[in-house]
Amino acid sequence: MLAGGCGSAQQDVHERARTYGVKVIEASFPKRQAVARPASFQLRITNTGTRTVPNLAVTLDSFYYTSSYPLLAARKRPVWVVEVGPGPGSPAPVESQVVSPPGGAQTAYVNTWAFGPLEPGAAKTFRWQVVPVKAGSYTAHYTVAAGLAGKARARLTSGHSVEGQLTADIAPAPPNMHVDPNTGKVVSGKYTTVP
Repeated sequence: MLAGGCGSAQQDVHERARTYGVKVIEASFPKRQAVARPASFQLRITNTGTRTVPNLAVTLDSFYYTSSYPLLAARKRPVWVVEVGPGPGSPAPVESQVVSPPGGAQTAYVNTWAFGPLEPGAAKTFRWQVVPVKAGSYTAHYTVAAGLAGKARARLTSGHSVEGQLTADIAPAPPNMHVDPNTGKVVSGKYTTVP
């Protein structure tokens, strides 16, 4: 007789309990931003160890804030909206316009993206295209992992966790921009009409 329903296998059954040498060799995020003006959060990570990292992952736990405004359906509100996550986008089966493609590194874990294996000496770049939606000064925190289940740990040569933060000041209004009627391109500055 076969039992129906969901399986009972552990999600971490294939992840080995091991430590992997990893280092962030580049971390960038514009220090000055403006509401509604796209920005790029980027991390470049290298494997400094002798073993292949099974599943290089990054968690960003601060692209939102918690509001105390009453009667909200959800108290977590965005500071930055992720327009395109890291990783290659999936190919469209038909010719179409992609709207806010998620990127191929997304996972089922909250605020976590994974890129798969990383060979010794190799490096991968995680890039998030984001749009700030709340003015103020905010710090974006990141943590690097060697797997999604918690057994495979990413560590610096010092033995510390691989984590960091980048701070951005978000202005309440985007800079003046307009479409140049002669070229059709978006350019900085106020649009001035010729009398």
